[in-house]
Amino acid sequence: MGGYDGWMEDTSFNEDQDTGRLNGAGLRRGWTTGACATAAAKGAYEALLSGTFPNPVTIRLPRGQRAEFRLIKPELGTHSATATVIKDAGDDPDVTHGAEISCTVTPCQSGAGVQFAAGPGVGTVTLPGLPIPPGEPAINPKPREMITGALTEIAAEFGVRADVLVTVSIPDGVALAEKTANPRLGIVGGLSVLGTTGVVIPYSCASWIHSIHRAVDVARATGIDHVAGATGRTSETAVESHHGLETRAVIDMGDFAGALLKYVRAHPVLRLTIAGGFGKLSKLAEGHMDLHSSRSSVDVGALAEKLAHVGAAPGIVAAARSAVSAGAVLVIAQEAGLGEALCAHIARGSREVCRAALAGAADVDVLVVARDGTVLSYVGP
Repeated sequence: MGGYDGWMEDTSFNEDQDTGRLNGAGLRRGWTTGACATAAAKGAYEALLSGTFPNPVTIRLPRGQRAEFRLIKPELGTHSATATVIKDAGDDPDVTHGAEISCTVTPCQSGAGVQFAAGPGVGTVTLPGLPIPPGEPAINPKPREMITGALTEIAAEFGVRADVLVTVSIPDGVALAEKTANPRLGIVGGLSVLGTTGVVIPYSCASWIHSIHRAVDVARATGIDHVAGATGRTSETAVESHHGLETRAVIDMGDFAGALLKYVRAHPVLRLTIAGGFGKLSKLAEGHMDLHSSRSSVDVGALAEKLAHVGAAPGIVAAARSAVSAGAVLVIAQEAGLGEALCAHIARGSREVCRAALAGAADVDVLVVARDGTVLSYVGP
């Protein structure tokens, strides 16, 4: 968090919140961008009406908890007020951890209600398929609801209507957005303001799975009927080249094959390609849907049996059983002249697992990709 270390204690649960800030693994929970924006907007609006910034600001989260946020950089002008919150994502490796989330509140004409605008570093939606229509600032429905509710409560306390424009800014948002799926989703100019509960659960991977879902939505809404899920950058490049797919059709699914398959089953496309390295896909071929090393492991014994199935001599099979990794098994197979056959076996097994998971929602093919980007095997319809 660099120079923001001192802000870690400034955003904490209120004492009457009974959930605490630690999850079951002892990791600190954090706040979504939407929760931070709600606190900043509420503080700014109260200052606009009263002339004084509350500090800290207390907001109510969608599930009823209350949370306190410390404001920084308060600015009160003649016709506007601005407040900023430093985002604390807890122990989650969130790219926006430590970012400044700023809101400027400006009065609007009577009856306008709460309106939203994208300031510097907040993106604008340009493609259909997302929860917000093209042309709108990339502030998702739940954060809009949270902000609107908080400002409506403040307005009622002062006997006025909440007719205001809320401009959300994230100063480093343009650079940070390059580390997210936003460019592929057609969100230009910065980050999205996200969050459904207000709370970030460390290592829940919810944001990654959310981006997978939105990528499928955008592809479907823009007429793309062939999408690909890749386990990493090398596999993305390989499948894009192999099928001639446009970038928007290629989804960085990471280790979350199951999340992609489940979503496509409910939101069908004509064709789905799965691309990944030999080790990841060997796990998928065994039925694992989460391919991360901490949540599923390579079964070298099963790989050795597959080698036997494609004609390996007993000595080769025994060597494979003693291998320490999938990559080591592949080297043994290649040295025996059976690398191509083993990779094809893995590709076919992965395809059958995917077909079962999809239940007819998409036709599926599989690419096994080497570390240098070479396609080791392709199995299609």
